[in-house]
Amino acid sequence: MPRRKGSGSSMSAIGKIRRQAGSALAQLRKEIRAKETELAQLKRDEESLGRLAGGRRSTGAARAPRAAGGGGSGGGGRINWRKVLEQLPKQFKASNVRGVRGLKDKRPSEIFAAITRWIEAGLAKRKTRGIYEKV
Repeated sequence: MPRRKGSGSSMSAIGKIRRQAGSALAQLRKEIRAKETELAQLKRDEESLGRLAGGRRSTGAARAPRAAGGGGSGGGGRINWRKVLEQLPKQFKASNVRGVRGLKDKRPSEIFAAITRWIEAGLAKRKTRGIYEKV
């Protein structure tokens, strides 16, 4: 079967396009590897600066999971909330509870949960909004 006159030039044109696409792809992969290397270095820098600034890392993926029973207060075990109540004045506010040693960094939800448990147990009662009284 005889070839047409123009068919050889079309194959070389396709070959040229494939070669150009291949070299463009190789160049793109090279750039991606360079950016990934730069990103890894930036993450290492961020981690070291985070440790220097206070020991906390800002990225969620790099964060270590919390222990199942651990609280956010930095150790010391469980809190005996009845002993905390004993340390408070007759009338108290949530800010007084936060002033008890070891409770400074507790979340407000934890403090108000403790106050609610005291009320339900009959150990405290609510006088007005934000003011509670030991029973």
